[in-house]
This record gives sequence, C-alpha cells and structure tokens, in this order.
Amino acid sequence: MSSDATPDQSVPDEVHDELMQATYRALCAHGYADLTMQRIADEAGKSKSLLHYHYGTKRELLVSFLAYLLDRFEEKVEATEGDAPPERLRFLLDKMAPDEDDDGDYDRFGLALMELRTQAPHDEAYREQIAQNEAAIRERFADIVRDGIEQGVFREVDADQTASLLFAALDGARLQRVIVSGSDADDVTRSAHDAPHDVRAALETFVVSNLLVDDGEGETSVATEGDE
Repeated sequence: MSSDATPDQSVPDEVHDELMQATYRALCAHGYADLTMQRIADEAGKSKSLLHYHYGTKRELLVSFLAYLLDRFEEKVEATEGDAPPERLRFLLDKMAPDEDDDGDYDRFGLALMELRTQAPHDEAYREQIAQNEAAIRERFADIVRDGIEQGVFREVDADQTASLLFAALDGARLQRVIVSGSDADDVTRSAHDAPHDVRAALETFVVSNLLVDDGEGETSVATEGDE
C-alpha cells in the first residue's frame, strides 16, 4: 500500500455523498489546479481533518470522486433496463451530451476533469480509475447493442466496435468544447460549444438509425421462406 493510500476508515453513505457533491462544486469553482482539501471542506461545511480522516490525501479523495461518478452513472443507466434497446441507447448518448441549461457547470467541470485526466499518464491511481470508468461506459454501450441484436431490433454488428465509436465520438466532442471554448474567434467558439450536440445528432443519423432493423425486413424474410 502506498504511503498516501486511503486510511481504513469507513465513510457513512450520507457523509460520502455529501463530500463528493462538495468535491464537484469545488472543482467547478476552482478547477483542478487550485483545488485543495480546505476548499472541499468549506464547500461541505466540514472540517479538513474529517476529509483527511476518511480519504487520506486529496489524490485519494479524487480517486474516490471518480469512482463516485461511475456509481452515479451506473445507477442512472440501470434505471432504464426495462426500456427497449433503442431508448436505452439514446438515453446513454444523451447523458454524454450537456443539457442546454447546464452550460456553466458543464464547461467548468469539464475543464477540471480534463485537467485531472492529464495527470493520468503520470499517476497510476488516476490512470486505473479513469480507465475503469471509460471501460464501464463502453461496456454499457456494447451491452445495449447486444441486447438489441438479440431482440431483433438492431442489425448484426460488432457491438464492441460500435461502442468504441459512440464513446470516442462524444468524448472527443466534449473535449473539443472544453479546450476550444476559450478561443477569441467567435465562429470557432460557437462550433466547439455546439460540438457535443452536433456529434450527438450525427450519431443519431448515421449510427442509431442504421442500427435499427427496418420494419419490413422481418416480413420480407418470412415471405421469402414461404415462397421456397
């Protein structure tokens, strides 16, 4: 165990949730570079010693925060499991694009998260958790595509390749928005700002619509079998 590993102190669920929400607000307000345990504690209305008691260091707290983001994501996706695969796929795509009325927090948090991600090549703990988060999202996409194929509503495709395409397209668009949004060129800024929504619309047109089995395909195959 590394010297700054999380102490073996269990965190009550309600306290953990409160501290993770405070971490989110602190990242939006201060970014990754200026984030401190004191600023997180101030957002939570708790003592800094409480954060150190439960998480050890800022690094370990942020690893816990990344895991928390994955848990919240999984909960939202699991809530759609009774829905049809096309609706579940669209829900997941929409979750990766910002809400129209969420621009401020989306951009501030996106920038902080990007800064944190740049630390991953040099920090094993960040790298492993970020890889786990991204793999889980791609696997959710792949599972939905597989379910759609099994139910006969999606065409036969490589589910893993499709998942990688969907994830990479929206993740790249979100990064473009965060990186370029500060440009002085209005047309460049506008294009970057709209990138996640434009890519989301393109995925609907060129991927989702092509995944869907046409209503007439089943009837055609039955008629062909009957003619034989």
